[in-house]
Amino acid sequence: MDDVDSVQAQIARNMLTSRDWVTARLDGVAYLEKPPLLYWTIADSFKIFGVHDWVARIPVVISVILLCLVTTAFGIWAFGNRAGFYAGLCVSTCVGLFLFTRILLPDVMLTLTIALAMWAFLRALDPDELYPSFWAVVLAASLGVGLLLKSLIGVVFPLAAALIYLVLTRQLFLRRTWKRLHPFLGIVIILAIAAPWHILATLHNPPYFAFTLHSGPGQYDGFLWFFFINEQLLRFLNLRYPRDYNTVPRLWFWLFHLIWLFPWSVYFPAIAKLSFKPVDRAGQTRLLALCWAGFLLVFFTFSTTQEYYSMPCYSALALLLGSAMAAGGAWVRRGTRALCVITGIAAVAAFVILLMVRHIPTPGDISSALSRHPKAYTLSLGHMEDLTFDSFAYLRAPLLLAAIAFLVGCLGTLRWLGQRAFLAAALMMILFFHAARLALDVFDPYMSTRPLAEALLKSPDGELVVDHFYYTFSSVIFYTNRRALLLNGRRANFDYGASAPDAPPVFIDDPQFKNLWLQPGRYYVVAQQTEMPRFESLVGAAQLNVVAASGGKLLLTNHPLASSSPWTHPTS
Repeated sequence: MDDVDSVQAQIARNMLTSRDWVTARLDGVAYLEKPPLLYWTIADSFKIFGVHDWVARIPVVISVILLCLVTTAFGIWAFGNRAGFYAGLCVSTCVGLFLFTRILLPDVMLTLTIALAMWAFLRALDPDELYPSFWAVVLAASLGVGLLLKSLIGVVFPLAAALIYLVLTRQLFLRRTWKRLHPFLGIVIILAIAAPWHILATLHNPPYFAFTLHSGPGQYDGFLWFFFINEQLLRFLNLRYPRDYNTVPRLWFWLFHLIWLFPWSVYFPAIAKLSFKPVDRAGQTRLLALCWAGFLLVFFTFSTTQEYYSMPCYSALALLLGSAMAAGGAWVRRGTRALCVITGIAAVAAFVILLMVRHIPTPGDISSALSRHPKAYTLSLGHMEDLTFDSFAYLRAPLLLAAIAFLVGCLGTLRWLGQRAFLAAALMMILFFHAARLALDVFDPYMSTRPLAEALLKSPDGELVVDHFYYTFSSVIFYTNRRALLLNGRRANFDYGASAPDAPPVFIDDPQFKNLWLQPGRYYVVAQQTEMPRFESLVGAAQLNVVAASGGKLLLTNHPLASSSPWTHPTS
């Protein structure tokens, strides 16, 4: 675990130990960016199973399983068993869901609440539904939970899709519509679920009101302004401060869905042959899925966006794909043949790369073969740009398994059409996901600072200093469970909380670090190896003792240890 994973887990641990379930904190600093439900679920998992890295992932794992089940059940209800099974197959084995749930983010939980809300919406309106009031309650509860997961978008996305659907089906002004949806009861349920935390967070983090659209360094206007204005309105307008994020170019944002929904995206053209007339349950579901996915994609076309922001539309696209795959036809057959060609080329490419790197030496870990592109790291997949040809030599085992996976997909889609071809593609993805998991293990020394944390735990007591960006070394904090001084760390996600009246004195600058480092007491610092010239100029190379090194990151101490070694500049 590192980066955002350790951050989320450490916030949950802090809530559990402090009993403050309202204000998220890191190193004692208020962290007001996100709603609390993810933290609460992780904290509950810690309380039941103990504080471990794998326990922190339990809420996301459960959400993925439930999302696949809900999508399958939704599809069965709307289209029948075969199409429902295909819809579940699409969402459970697509690249995007696997890739973006390796990161400890609440987006898959939001995707679940939106999928459930959309299904509940249709069931509440269905004239054959025996319990419309129950489904109206499920709809409202899903929206309330969505608010506690990702704030306003947890309500805006499903409500916008539902309103567009009601307009298109001419049901918006029908009395029967609102009688079955119970909007006033729904508002009460939503407020009962989401309002208490918002009110308490506002009261705990004054000032209560601030009427400004300016966002800048050193500014502190309390929770309410920061949470709603800065983090939502100004982020949408790309005016938020700090500017610690990037945005995917619009064209790529759309084209990337061919990858996120792979291998099933080859059947996108078949969706155009479906009927979207809301004359029966199947047509109504297709039309709603179109409104659902369409609004979300258009919304993020005009907003700042990361690669995973569109995850809430995966279920909608899976429903449309499942319906098209069950219907069959010429475009489905062409999609299967296209998949055969794509996987065949991928298999050949993987085998060729494997042959070309078979004699390349692999000293140390993969970090020595990677390039660095810091400007790309504001995107969730920015580290993909770090790959070099030589780095594939460290990935021989996952590359071989990926080649076998693509070969299975190629042969299966060459030999069969229809359900057998779909099952072959699903088997290909299962094998590919295992290959990706092996690759992540190889990247662990580069991405994670756990080896530094393990070395620190074995070392004598001392005060820890984190250089620059907390996120880079967040797993050191999580695995050692200690507070740290943040050297030049008043940046990015910490900038706003650092300006709060109750901010702890954990932020230090270079002169303060120098004074501390030269004292008799023991200090440790975790830093990027590229920062060593700066530390040499501050305290001198003789005062820098390397305790551990991993993935281009160092753990240093100011006094020698039996296990440490003096810092030697690589050029000396």
